[in-house]
Amino acid sequence: MEVGPGLFVTGTGTEVGKTVVACTRAKAKATTGTKVTVFKPAVSGLDEPGRPDHERLRRAAGSDQTDDEIAPYRYGPAVSPHLAAEMEGEEIEPARLRIAARAASDQGDFFVCEGVGGFLVPLASRYLVRDFARDLGLPVVIAAPPGLGTINHTLLTIEAVRAAGLEVDSVVLTPWPPHPGALETSNRRTIADIGEVGVEALPRLSDGSD
Repeated sequence: MEVGPGLFVTGTGTEVGKTVVACTRAKAKATTGTKVTVFKPAVSGLDEPGRPDHERLRRAAGSDQTDDEIAPYRYGPAVSPHLAAEMEGEEIEPARLRIAARAASDQGDFFVCEGVGGFLVPLASRYLVRDFARDLGLPVVIAAPPGLGTINHTLLTIEAVRAAGLEVDSVVLTPWPPHPGALETSNRRTIADIGEVGVEALPRLSDGSD
């Protein structure tokens, strides 16, 4: 089951800017007059203050999709999706995700899907974000922080994406500082050279959902 055209946004871990990257990509495409639809397989942390990811995605894309159409699984605790589902006495069903993603993609002309956590985070006991991304077959954008440690984490994610048979569209380092130092500049160059991938820099800004 492949969908498209579109992008799958993953990250080197949690809180590395996936939603910001997904929102900016969705908004940029929508401003060209393209009908953009968005998707996230599971959202956790609804008990935490702030606008949830699926709502931010919808607003950035200018979409009229419902909560269920964007994120079929939504949970209160800020934990990994497979644990959040377990705490609710259920399990995330891969087939339901595939059907919902296909339906969301079919509603628009360009599809932006944001993953959960990192690329190897489990959605269910034997079904990882990697497996869901492979089912969709979209080019993958990797969000990563620009600071210390990012070279290893980013190159590992690039390897995992390519090992899954997927194309790495680009790496986005965010939030890129207004005055990058030697560390950030070297990290960007090194990831591009070793990973053989385009590396973009995204400053701290609104994610496009406002």
